[in-house]
Amino acid sequence: MTTHEAELGTALGWHRAGRGAALATVVETWGSAPRPVGSRLAVAGDGEMTGSVSGGCVESAVVLEAQEALKDGAPRLLTYGVSDEDAFEVGLACGGTIRVLVEPVGSALPPELAEALADAQAARRPVAYVVNLETWERRMAGPDDFPDRFRLDRSGIEEDGETFVAVHNPPLRMIVVGAAHIAQALIPMARLAGYDVTLIDPREAFGSAARFPGETILHDWPDEAMAALGPDARTAVVTLSHDPKIDDPAIEAALGSECFYLGCLGSGRTHAKRLDRLRAAGVPDDAIARIHAPVGLDIGARSPAEIAVSILAEITLRLRKG
Repeated sequence: MTTHEAELGTALGWHRAGRGAALATVVETWGSAPRPVGSRLAVAGDGEMTGSVSGGCVESAVVLEAQEALKDGAPRLLTYGVSDEDAFEVGLACGGTIRVLVEPVGSALPPELAEALADAQAARRPVAYVVNLETWERRMAGPDDFPDRFRLDRSGIEEDGETFVAVHNPPLRMIVVGAAHIAQALIPMARLAGYDVTLIDPREAFGSAARFPGETILHDWPDEAMAALGPDARTAVVTLSHDPKIDDPAIEAALGSECFYLGCLGSGRTHAKRLDRLRAAGVPDDAIARIHAPVGLDIGARSPAEIAVSILAEITLRLRKG
């Protein structure tokens, strides 16, 4: 569950329970702001809260404003300066300024719109919540309306200075096929970069909890596991096993999906043989062209950790620049 989804769902639950709820959202920042644009804080009528808009610097002031908003039912746009001293306490070198939109659920933010946003997030459909900060008109939008914002995961105010777009992309996922040494380095790196990672390897001795402590490991055959996981446009797939019986079914499944990245380990000679097998299996050339192989950016990587860095760098490049 993403932060947006958790806070929106919590606010809706409070509203349905009759406790009252308001959502506070960072819409703009200057300087070294503690939390990025799009960060949210849900506030109940009794003062309970979840999430953050400033890492603790101005939360108490936002909670008070949220409770006032619940009384009069009106949204408000607030501006706060974060001092250097307060910023240092939350790990920043210097302070900054943030603008926060506070919306009571049920009056300013219609419950049916909040429900539609929550439903889209639960279904892993990318969606944007758009608010005109002058007229308070609200609507939902999709990736075709703001392609650059969705690609970059970047919420913010449009050039007109009054349209705020809160991007709600599904969480990033990575499917790693093959419990190789590279996977042991790549998986923790990917988690640090914000990916929800699943490891697939039918060989239990390789894909063991001892080698990958705390990770999600599936011991099904890759075609079955991939069908269950359903890779989508927010999913990267990396095959590392070096065994065609394991890699090839995963590659074919990935090419039949909307995954934004498919990278396959192996030398140029290994990849050429792989392409021959895929073509013999009826995979068209336009699908084969989606494969990144040899996997990773060419940075001269040698060790498993360096190769993992090159893979994550190539995935990031594909995600952010297309």
